[in-house]
Amino acid sequence: MRSTHAIYILITALWPVVDIDSFMAVTGPKTDVWLVKTVGALLIPVAVAMLVYDITATAEIRPLIILAGGTALAFILIDVNYVLRGTISVVYLADAALELVFLFGWVYTGIPWRYIKRRASSTS
Repeated sequence: MRSTHAIYILITALWPVVDIDSFMAVTGPKTDVWLVKTVGALLIPVAVAMLVYDITATAEIRPLIILAGGTALAFILIDVNYVLRGTISVVYLADAALELVFLFGWVYTGIPWRYIKRRASSTS
C-alpha cells in the first residue's frame, strides 16, 4: 500500500509538470498554470521520500504516516471543498475517493495493534 500511494503521488505530480496540456484536458482549464506546476513540483519530493522509506525500511514509521496521511487528508479536503465551490472539475472527486482509501490505509498502519492485542488479552 505504501509504495502504491507514493507512485500515485509521483505520477500525478509529474503529469502537470511534464505535460500541462493533457493534464488540463482531463482536469479542466486552469488560470494559474504556474501554481499547478508548483504544486506538482512540491509533491515530487513527498513521493520520493515515501519511496525511499520503503526501500530503506526503517523501523520508525510514524514520520511516514504523518507525511503520507497528511498529504492524503490535504488532498481530500482541497478536492471536496473546491469541487463543491465549483472552482475545479468533478473529476477531482475521484482523486478524493482514492486519497480517502490511502488515508484509511495509513491510519490502519499507524494503529499500534500489538498494544491493543496485549491490552485485550490482559483484561480478559
